[in-house]
Amino acid sequence: MIGFASSKHLTPLSPVWRCCLQQMTRAPNCFIKVQQRLNSQGPSSSLLSRPPPTSRLQTLRTASWPASRLCHNQHNTSKEGDRKHTQEGFRMSALVQAPKPALYLGFSGLIPFLSAPLLMAVTQSFYPDVAFAQVVYGASIVSFLGGARWGFALPDGSPAKPDWMNLGNSVVPSLLAWLALLCRDNVAEGAFVVIMGLGLSLHYDLTLLPGYPAWFKAMRTVLTLVATFSLVATLALKKFCPEKQIKELQK
Repeated sequence: MIGFASSKHLTPLSPVWRCCLQQMTRAPNCFIKVQQRLNSQGPSSSLLSRPPPTSRLQTLRTASWPASRLCHNQHNTSKEGDRKHTQEGFRMSALVQAPKPALYLGFSGLIPFLSAPLLMAVTQSFYPDVAFAQVVYGASIVSFLGGARWGFALPDGSPAKPDWMNLGNSVVPSLLAWLALLCRDNVAEGAFVVIMGLGLSLHYDLTLLPGYPAWFKAMRTVLTLVATFSLVATLALKKFCPEKQIKELQK
């Protein structure tokens, strides 16, 4: 009788069964009293012991809630990871991840920028030909940055799509470089146009368009700042140093 009642009329989810298991360890007569109570209630007790359909649905919802919560958390985590990866482009610590060829070639490209004001500072003279050579080199760098953006948008799967905005902004630095070369008689205006082209290209690469790797953004920031300060130094030497021709330097 005890085995029949425990297997047929009780289920693991019944509160009566839980109570019985707790009381069996305390008093052996408790199980007999519970059995008599269930027999007096009749067959309806087995129906009461089963959870209603609504509770089953609630159980399914409760079980499915952690899974959906987990998927939602993973989705938010991926978004936060993308944002974090985007923000890493503005940190100078990413410069240590740069490949050595890009690092060496990039910083060696600063030699023509720095050699012009250094020569003028040592001789304490302003040489228009040397300053214009610096402007020409700066214009070529500005045009190169626009071409790099154009080439970055062409491959399949690139984050920068070849649309009007990306390709149009890639052409702007080349146009600014052309304007700088037209300023042959006014080196100050040509240097100002080159500085504007360098700053605009850096703004494109860092904020406006889908970007390059974090190490490239850090390297571009350092190179642009050094090149800009070298052009500003040349303009300052033009104002405070006497103007001389390059032939006088050779004598």
